[in-house]
Amino acid sequence: MSAGQSTPTPDRQPETEPGTAQPIPTATPAGRPAGYGNAPSYRADGPETTGVTGAGPTAGAVPERKVTRAGVIWAAVVAALVLLILLIVFILQNQELVLVKFLGFEGSVPLGMALFIAAVTGGVLVAVAGGARILQLRSNAHRDRARQRR
Repeated sequence: MSAGQSTPTPDRQPETEPGTAQPIPTATPAGRPAGYGNAPSYRADGPETTGVTGAGPTAGAVPERKVTRAGVIWAAVVAALVLLILLIVFILQNQELVLVKFLGFEGSVPLGMALFIAAVTGGVLVAVAGGARILQLRSNAHRDRARQRR
């Protein structure tokens, strides 16, 4: 294919060679203008231009999305709430009493709660083992730094 030629794709949109100018739609499928609001519009091959060409050293550069601590915390809280809801549903659906024996102790506990306690205990054991390994690696790194200073 020579420069400037295009072939239609299955959705009837012309496909041009990489590195050639791409036509920018003037409206989104929802009927809003392509540059709706302050948010930049994105395409598969890069950001949409706003009509200003060569404006500054970052013209044509893809804007970076910053990950903030607040955003990460918000995502973690949402994920934790979803998991908590699923856990509550699991415990409520498994209310049959089961006999649990451990080191001579014996008692009846709802099945969902017994499984939850077992899972939390396993998680604590993994966290303790991981924490011990982290402390070991930190002390080795500290020792190596002390040797390099001498």
